Amino acid sequence: MSLKTECRGFRNLLLIALACVVANTRAAAENGMLAKAAPEQHGFVMRIDYQGWPDSIVLSNGVVEAVIVPAIGRVMQLRFAGEQEGPFWENDKLRRTKPDADSTEWANFGGDKAWPAPQANWLQIISRGWPPPAGFDGMPMEAVVEGAAVILVSPVDPGFGIRVRRRIELQPGLPVMTTTTRYEKISGPPVEVGVWVITQVKDPVAVFAILSETAHSGAGYVRQSDELPAHFKLEDNLMALTRDPKKNHKIGTMAGTLVWVGRTELLRIDSALVPGGKYPDDGSSAEIYTNLDPLAYVELELLGPLAPMVVGDKIERLSTYTLKHRTRNDPAAEIKKLLER
Repeated sequence: MSLKTECRGFRNLLLIALACVVANTRAAAENGMLAKAAPEQHGFVMRIDYQGWPDSIVLSNGVVEAVIVPAIGRVMQLRFAGEQEGPFWENDKLRRTKPDADSTEWANFGGDKAWPAPQANWLQIISRGWPPPAGFDGMPMEAVVEGAAVILVSPVDPGFGIRVRRRIELQPGLPVMTTTTRYEKISGPPVEVGVWVITQVKDPVAVFAILSETAHSGAGYVRQSDELPAHFKLEDNLMALTRDPKKNHKIGTMAGTLVWVGRTELLRIDSALVPGGKYPDDGSSAEIYTNLDPLAYVELELLGPLAPMVVGDKIERLSTYTLKHRTRNDPAAEIKKLLER
């Protein structure tokens, strides 16, 4: 065989190998793999069918995973990598259900979402006090993958004239998720509104709020239900409570950190306070709602200050979610350890 013939044969084999690589890469993308981080990080962004919602997304950094469901506009779960469950509460009865923007009933899917604060203004702006505005909660959202981040983009809500844009990211090598929630004023008359992020979590062993030094003078909280939550306790800068299975309760305060303590895990959510900010609901930057049985969940709600918005304006809030394994039997001791760090 001549050298020329041998080179031609080698070139043909190389072209075939390259074609196989391209084909395999295309097949992997079609099977769900959208992007992958460095192999040592074990990170990826992958399309899946989650609980009957196709085109859902799993975002992983090898330590924790976020499950995002654009069909219902939510981050439905934050869990340790390889686990099937996490602290976020999910309504099993509404799996595979699609949102209905015209419904007079709220589809309580669970997970993490954003509403416009304060709720007291909904009736004036959208001509109803409940359910939530459809553009914020009640319509599918578009999902865009940007590197190792997922961005959810809502339709423009017809009442508020606002589009919601949420950027979900995981911190490399850490059990930490961040969401940047931005409200973009696209149309309509001016409104005063604040970013309100609501995370529904499972029935806790206890829930804590770490109060700021500027917490409400006197009581240190705003009572938002007739009775205080079960096992309510306020000591120094720490508020503690549990869920009452027989009654709903809600309470507000000035805090930038809420902590859910489960049987084996702990979830901390932080959102920085804005000094001098005008907060809704009699000055509450943090609110905790506990739901009665049979839907045994609690809502951790962090609110931004109110801002006047005209077309072209944008406001946003950064929320940081840290997931940890519990190391203490006593929830109060767990929180004390957390504060020491």
